[in-house]
Amino acid sequence: MRKIILSILGVVLVIGAVFVAKAIIDSNTIERPPAKKVVKTVYVQMVNNGTVPIVIPANGTVTALRKTSIFSEVEGIFRSSSKPFRPGQEYSRGQMLLRIDAAEYASNVRASKSELYNKIASVMPDLRLDYPDVYPKWEAYLNNFDVNKSLAPLPKSSSDQENYFISGRGIVSGYYNIKNQETRLNKFTIVAPYNGVLTEATVTEGSLVRPGQKLGEFIDPSEYELEVAVRKSFSDLLKVGERVALKNLEGTQQFQGEVSRVNSKIDANSQTVQVFIKIKDSKVKEGMYLEANLEARNVENALSIARNLLVDQNKVFVVEDNTLQLVEIDAVHFSSESVVITGLENGAKLISAPVPGAFVGMPVEISEDSNLAKNN
Repeated sequence: MRKIILSILGVVLVIGAVFVAKAIIDSNTIERPPAKKVVKTVYVQMVNNGTVPIVIPANGTVTALRKTSIFSEVEGIFRSSSKPFRPGQEYSRGQMLLRIDAAEYASNVRASKSELYNKIASVMPDLRLDYPDVYPKWEAYLNNFDVNKSLAPLPKSSSDQENYFISGRGIVSGYYNIKNQETRLNKFTIVAPYNGVLTEATVTEGSLVRPGQKLGEFIDPSEYELEVAVRKSFSDLLKVGERVALKNLEGTQQFQGEVSRVNSKIDANSQTVQVFIKIKDSKVKEGMYLEANLEARNVENALSIARNLLVDQNKVFVVEDNTLQLVEIDAVHFSSESVVITGLENGAKLISAPVPGAFVGMPVEISEDSNLAKNN
């Protein structure tokens, strides 16, 4: 009986301990507070569509509109120039750029002239007998013949018989050979084709000059040209005569240019078109790197926004009833930092700064610093 009573007491104690432990556990339960609803503050701008000019940025290197590479067609020693033959030296039109020693070749030309003189003199007796009527003009030509001067034109033939007679004696062929030599003799002296500046000089006085050798480069500093590449989609919008704003890379100098030519050919690799801009400015120099802003056309009922506001290249976030909504737009033109879009209604509240973790239906609050009066 004692054992039975003890067993019943043990069971009762265990059951009581379980209930006490459960009561203690239930009394220590901490209730979690309800999650707070976070509402982000966003910046917006009121959409006010208008006319947006599409400006195409381009860049390139300035080159002189008139540039002449100086090459030698003859051989000899560079003897002299009207001014020091050095880069930066200015020359007026017709001034001697350089003179190559032509003494030996000039002696050969005089020898050829003497030979022609002897040929004409040898036929004079026959002309007196057979063609007495043409003898006086040939006698006058021979009397005025000077080997040190440019060869005068031969007397015109009065008949076919006279022409056959003169040609058969080798006088006509000798005359044209000498004229060819005189033309070549003139190439020993190179003159400035226009007022300009020598930008490159590869020889100095006393240097041996060979045929085909480059001697220097000569430019006209009054007019320059900037060649830029423009996307083919805008090539038909650019017109000759349009004014173009130019600046250097540092942005410290501003220039004005004018579209002078637009190439009809599209580059197969880059799908761009060459556009040439004429510049007349004393501050512009050969080889300068300039940036150009070409106004291609105007887009009506459009808006310019930052590129980082686009979602999937054709959507933007707007605020409707204090929540974010995605609206499809049409991206008309992209630049390095902005994009011109259409498709937004006037008065829409466009997000003007990216919102991290933005999603459709996200509750937001409009910042008091937002620009609701006009577009950024």
